[in-house]
Amino acid sequence: MVVNIGTGPLSDNELIRIARHGEDIVLEPVALDTVAATRTAIEALATDPEPHYGISTGFGALATEFIPENQRVQLQRSLIRSHAAGTGAEVETEVIRGLMAQRLSTLMTGRTGVRPVVVETYAAMLNAGLTPIVFEYGSLGCSGDLAPLAHCALALMGEGQVRDRTGNAVDSRTALTAAGITPVELREKEGLALINGTDGMTTMLILAIEDLRHLLRVADIALALSVEGLLATDKVFADDLQALRPHPGQRASASNVRALLNGSPLIASHAGPDDKRVQDAYSLRCAPQVHGAARDTVDHAARVAGYELASAIDNPVVTLDYRVESNGNFHGAPVAYVLDFLAIAVADVASISERRTDRFLDVARSYGLPPFLAHEAGVDSGLMIAQYTAAAIVSELKRLAAPASVDSIPSSAMQEDHVSMGWSAGRKLRRALDGLSRVLAIEILTAARGVALRDADASPATKPIVDLVNTATGGPGADRFLSPEIDAVVELVQSGRILAMAEKSTGTLN
Repeated sequence: MVVNIGTGPLSDNELIRIARHGEDIVLEPVALDTVAATRTAIEALATDPEPHYGISTGFGALATEFIPENQRVQLQRSLIRSHAAGTGAEVETEVIRGLMAQRLSTLMTGRTGVRPVVVETYAAMLNAGLTPIVFEYGSLGCSGDLAPLAHCALALMGEGQVRDRTGNAVDSRTALTAAGITPVELREKEGLALINGTDGMTTMLILAIEDLRHLLRVADIALALSVEGLLATDKVFADDLQALRPHPGQRASASNVRALLNGSPLIASHAGPDDKRVQDAYSLRCAPQVHGAARDTVDHAARVAGYELASAIDNPVVTLDYRVESNGNFHGAPVAYVLDFLAIAVADVASISERRTDRFLDVARSYGLPPFLAHEAGVDSGLMIAQYTAAAIVSELKRLAAPASVDSIPSSAMQEDHVSMGWSAGRKLRRALDGLSRVLAIEILTAARGVALRDADASPATKPIVDLVNTATGGPGADRFLSPEIDAVVELVQSGRILAMAEKSTGTLN
């Protein structure tokens, strides 16, 4: 399969296919004609004695400096070299490929004024599997993700380094030559068009939405296992109760749990009059409310991502009637806010998961399970420290939930005096999602062991998961090296195997 760019806005699914699955790109010929036509507006202004930002002037606080025609190529080259100022850890390939795909989509709108050769070369790099090496620090999220995008533009010029399809770091010019791609010498406006966008933070948002939709279904699976293992009731998940408070995410989560618990012998084993508990703890009874609120937050974030994918972000921009106008559309506030909002939801879902894990380990709250699910309590510690690990991650997630978007550090001699910090919001959200997957894995590990220690089986949907997890980890028994067992369940979660196993019985979960 290929992704056709230029027929309309890039969809979230298309971006993910390019970013994560390495799909090739085809440029729409009609859109390329528009790109060429728009370029004429830029070339007309290039010979105008009046200064025009990004065409015949410097940048940022240097926008008042007029640049003569014989220095324009140097101007664009210097812009990219000076702005490729990232440092720190290398950014993941999927983020950079997604960033490039979104920038390419904007260039193909014809609103940026670049020549067709620029978009054709950018697409050729993606199709050749050449990923510019970009570093974590450098973007303030305004004027867009300048440093990360500049590293990509640098590679387009044949400078800096890329990773090839096999993951090797290669000099950009060498890699381009090997792929039969000629480096681009940038002309008026083109350097600016390549770096003025929210593409990095938007890509991290879209990838995060995909990951969080998956993990929220895993959270419902973990909840269902905990309900069984802790001998809780399933009555609170009834649809008529959810309908009394019609938040769609809450109702979807409760529906998932009902499907997962359907036909559970463990639930039936204590559903009679001998069960004296009036109400379960909040971490069990209120979980659909928390998981559902996170779902609704994801839906809001997806709407914002959709608006951003439909945007043509550059400064200045070429309008439909060929005016070249300065604007502020590169400001990342809309994306930064929802990246931060998702980090809050991630922290809360992890927090309620860890509370359920803790209940399994306390004999006062686990309803007959051995202390810490230990084989021989005292000699063995069981899963005591697995809960510590979950608690440490949750504490970290609470710190990562502190919003980046409330911060702003003025730059460029106070010309850029309010910035979004959206790139930083995206970076911490990626770390938070990894932490959530680990906290849920620890709950699933704990619940699977707890269920295995009961006299009755889990439901048709959850029993295969219990068996899968206990096979991967060894299940109940004397203490063993615990870290590999946690990592084994993390892999089951992150790979999608836990979800796929559940959906064999339930069908597609919400």
